[in-house]
Amino acid sequence: MKPLIKYEFLKILRKKSALIIMAVSLLIAAFLFALPIMQYQAYNQDGVIKGLEGIAYEKEQYMQLSVVLTEEYIADTIREYQKLFENPDNVGYDGNERFLIGDAYWNFVAPREKLLSIIAANYNKPGEYKGLSKLTELDMTTGADFYKTRNEKVEALLNTPSRSMSEKQKEYWQNMSSQVQIPFQYGYYEGWEIIISSFELLMFAVLAICIAIAPVFSGEYQAGTDAVILSAKYGKTKLITAKIVSSFVFGILAFTLHVVVACGLLLITFGVDGWNLPVQVVNTTIPYPFTFLEAVIINLTIIYLVLLAMISLTLFLSAKMKNSYLVLAVLVPVLFIPIFLSPNGTTGIYNLILFLLPYRCAMPELNKYISYQFGGLVLDVLTIRAILYPVLTAIMLPFARLGFKKHQVLV
Repeated sequence: MKPLIKYEFLKILRKKSALIIMAVSLLIAAFLFALPIMQYQAYNQDGVIKGLEGIAYEKEQYMQLSVVLTEEYIADTIREYQKLFENPDNVGYDGNERFLIGDAYWNFVAPREKLLSIIAANYNKPGEYKGLSKLTELDMTTGADFYKTRNEKVEALLNTPSRSMSEKQKEYWQNMSSQVQIPFQYGYYEGWEIIISSFELLMFAVLAICIAIAPVFSGEYQAGTDAVILSAKYGKTKLITAKIVSSFVFGILAFTLHVVVACGLLLITFGVDGWNLPVQVVNTTIPYPFTFLEAVIINLTIIYLVLLAMISLTLFLSAKMKNSYLVLAVLVPVLFIPIFLSPNGTTGIYNLILFLLPYRCAMPELNKYISYQFGGLVLDVLTIRAILYPVLTAIMLPFARLGFKKHQVLV
């Protein structure tokens, strides 16, 4: 069996078209994931610092901001921000709001602007955005009440009428959110944040892999070798298994290479700092109790499961269709139609289906409270994706095998 698998694997690998597709796909992945590096900009009093210099400057600024966000630290930070407004020389006004300027901005706000924005956003009501001006409205006489406010905001989000959540769903998310460890550890996490926000770009690699394996069965029809294969001793048994296994091995290895290139570029450039920080430092109301590393691993696992299902679909179509181009005519819309579809909420059949389509599954959707209820059972979107795609793989593979096995050879 192993020699057959090796033979079929090398058969895929030796095709010039497959090698060209993979090479182009890797170049595209490298370019797309390198864009945040090339376009990166940091700012200081002298102007814009671009690219690698900007990244190095930003990391240096964060060296003093690796702190635990205790209630005391947050309260002191807000009070210090508010105190700067007492000096008129520090304050600018654009006709709508007051803001810090000059040394007050560059020495205090600029190095910690992202942190201040996260703190300020925690106090906004659902749907409200006031930026840093929110910090000047806060009464600090009794302390920050940062985590109490966070819990109240989660509660308010769950009770938003537009979400139409059942009591079971609210309970599910409240239980999950209560597992988030506080106080939050803060620090530098730029590389991990970019990876999480760029996952959908890996779907182009999934398409490239599907294109490369599309001829696995249909190519035999086009070459006229189907008659020889199906009449051979193991043509309808071991050889079909070898074709399927080799396709999965090729797909997994090729996709892993893309992941290594894509994530490697970002982590080498931005560093691995922040892997152990909670994702709540991006948005305090994220209910999942994940670190950045956990979030990346979990979502990558889901993308791999989507990949396996797409390989299974490709093999099924390849076994049923006599032309590889027809296979792609089905695969491309399945993978990329969701690009042009936008959810209009987190409930309703349309939205719940959209969040499960292949392209959309590459997006973690960590802060959207998307859940599916089956009677008294509630599951979040990540869990449903992790269940759905292995099931689809298990359903399609037997049909792929049967499709080639029952193929009628034209004489």
